[in-house]
Amino acid sequence: MLVPDTKTRRVSAWFLGDRIDLRALEHGETVALVPLTVKAGEHGYAVMFRYGAVVLIDMQPLEEAAFIATLSPFIHGRIDEPESETTEIIIDAERRGRWDEQGRLVLQDSRLENLQIVAHVLAKSAVLAYYEGRLATIFDRTERLAADFQYGARGPNPGQELLRQIGSVLVTQARMVGHVEVTEKPDMTWDDPKLDRLYERLSAEYELRERDLALGRKLDLIGRTAQTYLDLLQNRRGLRVEWYIVILIVIEIFLLLYDMFWSG
Repeated sequence: MLVPDTKTRRVSAWFLGDRIDLRALEHGETVALVPLTVKAGEHGYAVMFRYGAVVLIDMQPLEEAAFIATLSPFIHGRIDEPESETTEIIIDAERRGRWDEQGRLVLQDSRLENLQIVAHVLAKSAVLAYYEGRLATIFDRTERLAADFQYGARGPNPGQELLRQIGSVLVTQARMVGHVEVTEKPDMTWDDPKLDRLYERLSAEYELRERDLALGRKLDLIGRTAQTYLDLLQNRRGLRVEWYIVILIVIEIFLLLYDMFWSG
């Protein structure tokens, strides 16, 4: 399917929340169901993904803001500060290069399927960018808690804070692996070698696999670090309980000796 051809197309990806209810949006001017693509704005399109991302094509900033506002009732776990990525693509059948001198993606034709492949990659890149920033914040907090624990600083229940960090890591892992499937190719590439090559080219350009691997390593490191500090905290508390028991035994012995030698 060909969409109206223009020389330059603006494409922006937004990661809006945990999930978008696509079934409720499968109406109106739908042009494709997988991924769900609808007409939006004056001349544009919106490509939506269940894992909370939407990619807007050929839409002005005001049109984008208005369309995103209409999605609010259908977004679950909305992100307060959504992550976004914007790029431009050039439609030019005469060009053979992948990128022009300004760093814009070059496509030979304006098939909707080509634009949907771009949407797949840009949406995953926006999701990765969001979790990369979030993990950096979690790691900093975990490191500060560890430093406080090492030097004996007393914060507001570090055990609960560490448990929250572990919980955040587990939730992130579940969402990245179970929902986004960054390393999985879109179904539409299976039977179309051209789409497959385009996806591979863009996936490599945005380093999706490398970033996903690095994110997984950071998740494992944060999870192990938080668990280690939690174990140390529990061991320290266990040692403190043992000292309390020893002190109670000493007091009991002292009282027994007092009764034997002085109270008689």
